[in-house]
Parts: sequence; C-alpha cells; structure tokens
Amino acid sequence: METSKAMKRDWIATARTLSEALPYLQRYDGMTIVVKFGGHAMGDAAAMERFARDIVLMKQCGVHPVVVHGGGPQINEMLERLQIKSEFTDGLRVTTAETVEVVEMVLAGVINKRIVSAINAQGGMAVGLSGKDANLIICEKAKKTKKDPDSNIERVLDLGWVGEPVEVNPRVLDVFIKSDFIPVVAPVGAGRKADETFNINGDTAAGAVAGAMKAARLMLLTDVQGVKNKEGEVLTRLTKADVQRLIADGTISGGMIPKVETALYGIDRGVEAAVILDGRTPHGLLLELFTQHGAGTLISA
Repeated sequence: METSKAMKRDWIATARTLSEALPYLQRYDGMTIVVKFGGHAMGDAAAMERFARDIVLMKQCGVHPVVVHGGGPQINEMLERLQIKSEFTDGLRVTTAETVEVVEMVLAGVINKRIVSAINAQGGMAVGLSGKDANLIICEKAKKTKKDPDSNIERVLDLGWVGEPVEVNPRVLDVFIKSDFIPVVAPVGAGRKADETFNINGDTAAGAVAGAMKAARLMLLTDVQGVKNKEGEVLTRLTKADVQRLIADGTISGGMIPKVETALYGIDRGVEAAVILDGRTPHGLLLELFTQHGAGTLISA
C-alpha cells in the first residue's frame, strides 16, 4: 500500500511538471535552438545518452535543435597516437597542414558520428555535417595579435589553419530542419579556395551558426555552472552591458571570456539570448528551456 501511494505521488509530481512546462513549450514551439556540445560531458557515455535523449525530446516538442560540437581532448589523443606534435599559443591550437587533416578526421568523422548515433539510438533522426558541406561555414585565416608586456608592441600570431567564420549559409540546415532531421555540425570550415580547410573553435562556430539562423537561444554547454561573481555565486541573468562591466573589473576572466564573447557575438547578430550552463548537469537543457528556474547564466541584449 505504501509503495502504491509513493508511486502515485511520483506520477502526480511528473504530471505537475509537464503541466507547468506548457507555457515554455508554447514559447519555443517552432523555434531554432543552437546547442554547443563539448567538455567532459561529451566523453562520458551516460552524459552523452542523457544529452541525446534531451535533444530528441526537444525535437518531439516542436523545438528545432541544431547541435554544434567541439572535440579538443579527442584531437589531442589522436595527435599523440600519431606522434604529431601540437603547439598552443595563448590557449589556441596552432594548426599546421598536417594537424588540420587529423582535426577534420576526428571532428567530422569519429566525434560527429558518435553524437549522431547517440541521437538516433534515442529515436531521433540526426544527420552529421561539417562546415564544409554545402559551404555552410566559409572561413578566412584567423588574425590574432599579442601585445608584448615590455615594449607594448603588438605582434601578429600565426595560428596556421585556424579559421574565423566570415560567411554562414544556413540554407542546408533549414532544409534538414523542415524535414524533421536534427543537424549535427562539426566545426571544420571551408576557405575561399577549393583546397582550404580550417579548424574553427567550437564555441565560435556555434555562435556564427546561431547568428545566421537568428536562433531563439544559443546554449553553450561547458564544465562550469555559469558565469560567477567574485563570491563564486552563479549570476542567473546578465545583459550585454553587465558582461562588458564584469570583464573590465576582472570578475569574468580566463576561459570564460571567449564564451561570453561568443554569446555577445550571437546576440549582436540576432540571437534572442545565449545561455552558459554546465553540460554535466542532468537534463540541464530541459531545465533551462522548460522550467521557470532555468539553469546557468542567461545573457541578453
């Protein structure tokens, strides 16, 4: 009898949760959500399964997810196995002609198909692409500079075949979305010349795709809970002005800077809002989209 009562309470709680989600389901019905998937969650089988299930559920609820993924640790592992040395400058991988072949093989091959298979195993219909397919992402060589602290002179960093998106053609993604497929995009871009291949930072690629598609949300899954204040508390809502102020006073620093810059990049190009959240949190995507509490840090204009 007690077991029966407990089960009934669980069912009622589940029904209540579904009922409370209705306004949010209606809010995002027919909307495009670009999800950057990366970090440790991508290498964990259970987390991958949860992520795939949430993506399929989003599609089933009338939301149109587009997944853009990274793969830095997996690239490092393959380069080590092939005994190819890889260098970093200011946290950015210097991508030689030899390295970019491995990058494309790992990102557009192994990782992309692993995510596609995980989504398909949950009943979805995922299709793997790279930025080179149908000229989805056209890149130019990334231009980065570094200021010498002693002389105060800026020098140009040569990062090799690292690309900066200059043109995104989302037509191919629209075709898949309208056909009920879930696009999964590897951050490998094409150049202006036929033989050019560029390695793109996963966050940067996601921001460019989200901006071109005027997505309702850009969801950046990472290994932290969100943007934190100096006391270590997660800031749940920020404006563009807030972000700029927090960068200026040093509250936002290190690896969080490129993530918030990606969020602002997407917002400047028409994304309604961007969210930085912990990809290891079970069902974090659903909590953010379909509950009042949300998850992570939401950044809007």
